[in-house]
Amino acid sequence: MKRRTLLLVAGAGLAAGCSTPMGSGSPADKKREIDTGVDKALADLYRETPTAKGYGDKAQGILIFPSVVSAGFLVGGSYGQGALKKGANTLGYYSVGTGSVGLLAGAESKAMYLMFMTQEALAKFQASSGWTAGADASVTMVDTAASTRTDTLARDAQVVGFVRGQKGLMANLSLDGTKITKLNL
Repeated sequence: MKRRTLLLVAGAGLAAGCSTPMGSGSPADKKREIDTGVDKALADLYRETPTAKGYGDKAQGILIFPSVVSAGFLVGGSYGQGALKKGANTLGYYSVGTGSVGLLAGAESKAMYLMFMTQEALAKFQASSGWTAGADASVTMVDTAASTRTDTLARDAQVVGFVRGQKGLMANLSLDGTKITKLNL
């Protein structure tokens, strides 16, 4: 029991360490930094994954985290900052974080995209003070290498997700438990 408690406390500490704001400077500088990363990450997704462009064109809003860094050894956490876009307009800035206990070792960075396919899903997200994937909404992850059946399931989803690693889209992922919080910039 003590070992499990120690692991949970260490995980919370690591996640808290990952949650310190990246970069420094004024809020305007931070917004520009996030916007630059968001625009590049979305362009990269669309260039590498034409299916994503089709969803993006239909989405009511797209939440983009250009760099979500995960790190740990047995106990880990991840953190990133991004923006909610509707067309060319930025609707707000957000952070994403998770904590985990298990067979972890090392560090990785990935880009994460959540496409709100209905106005209702977007409004519910924007009205929340903190949003958790799987609890506040189901996120249908799209694996472009999968069969047409997966694409059909995603077509009816309210929130569609993509995750890109250094080698392209990452398959068979779940974002359940991923916590998203609005930044005060």
